[in-house]
Amino acid sequence: MRNEHIVKQTVQEQQKQKAKKGKGHKLHWWQLSLIGIGSVIGAGFFLGTGLSIERAGPSILLDYLIAGIIAFLVFSALAEMSVHDKGAGSFKKYAQEAFGRSMGFMSGWMYWVSGILIMASEITALSLFTQFWFPSAPLWLLMIIYAAAGFSIILLGVKNFGTLESLFAVVKIATLIGFIVFGALFLFGAVSPVDTAKSMEEGMTWFPNGFMGTWTAMIFVLFSFGGIAVVGLMSTELERKADTPKAGLSLVVVLMAIYILSLFFVVSMVSWTAISEDESPFVTALTAFQIPYIGTLFNLILITAAFSTMVGALFSITKIVVSLGRDGDAPKQFSHFNKRGVATRALGLNAAALAATIVISFLLPSKVYEYLTTAAGIILIMNWVIILASQIKNRDSYEENPSKTTFFKMPGSPYTSYLGIVLIGVAITGAGFEDGERIGLFISIGIMAVIFAGYFLVKKLVGHELKEGEEHT
Repeated sequence: MRNEHIVKQTVQEQQKQKAKKGKGHKLHWWQLSLIGIGSVIGAGFFLGTGLSIERAGPSILLDYLIAGIIAFLVFSALAEMSVHDKGAGSFKKYAQEAFGRSMGFMSGWMYWVSGILIMASEITALSLFTQFWFPSAPLWLLMIIYAAAGFSIILLGVKNFGTLESLFAVVKIATLIGFIVFGALFLFGAVSPVDTAKSMEEGMTWFPNGFMGTWTAMIFVLFSFGGIAVVGLMSTELERKADTPKAGLSLVVVLMAIYILSLFFVVSMVSWTAISEDESPFVTALTAFQIPYIGTLFNLILITAAFSTMVGALFSITKIVVSLGRDGDAPKQFSHFNKRGVATRALGLNAAALAATIVISFLLPSKVYEYLTTAAGIILIMNWVIILASQIKNRDSYEENPSKTTFFKMPGSPYTSYLGIVLIGVAITGAGFEDGERIGLFISIGIMAVIFAGYFLVKKLVGHELKEGEEHT
């Protein structure tokens, strides 16, 4: 009996230690894939693709194919570094190992800033969508309600967060698959549009605005894959770390297939000239068939998409703040976990930053706020360059042992890593040819400069040179 009591006490102590480290529950690889999908497919895809189609026309499909290849390369690089990491690392840690403490600091805080701005934009979108049903409800009140709901889900812990995000992902996947099935019925003549004014024109031109239109739309298409890094951040929550590549690569393949097929049917159902940034292209396509209650249905889907993306962003930036705290790039208190394995102090920092950002969104003119959210997306994509560059630098230190259960090698590396960097550079350069994106690009460069300067300020405040090669978790 005494031995059983000792064993029970030991198990309880281990559970407590896991909770302190934020590792109380583990996820299956397919759950992580669904969480990734829930975090990636947001209102930006359902609503924002209208602007991309306006610019690129049917060639938007080519943009999504290229963006999918870039996302595949970025996650392959992240997966290779993750499975070879002996601890619980993140892209921030890998950047630090490759290029020193300053680059790890930059990568972590870049991700955090972009995440806060993206969360604020999703909460704004959620509130606007809700006013579709409750037009007299104050925008600020709806923002508070959605923010409180998002933070409550995170406070429930990893297991409950994973379950809810998986459900949201299923809703979004089912919606897009349902649309694809409807598109297939249209393609084979089983259903026909009632509103012929919006129907497909004869002799479709794939590049109606030339190469420039396709090029300038590319940056917005990349935003549709922007949340894939959450899979790398959450790889520590997997039952088997060796499943990281399976989870992430499944995510990318599913996203590519769903994105390209659904948009193929959009530009097949209606003329691309009927699509505008003021309305979801999916709504535009389906209204040609005069489906009842389509506006209400898609508004509900948009709310689901925006909310799950907001919650996913909150979870991932909380993980980053914990990592920053552990590495000494933020106050150590932020790496503290409660009994449920939730980093409440990091969550508190995010709550304060989100509140400040929401207030700023009310004070700034709408155009300026749009520039800030565009800058957030560009910063997120620029972090991909750091991931790919880190993989190039770090892979020389990895043991070439394919027989290991945790072995994974990025296909075609290092050439594919260089290819990814070039393609991202081309996409970001294209943003410089449009006024709105150009300003957003300049703002993103300014924000990164401030973060880099912040690194040296932190070094000065702590009173000594930050050491290279410290142990990280």
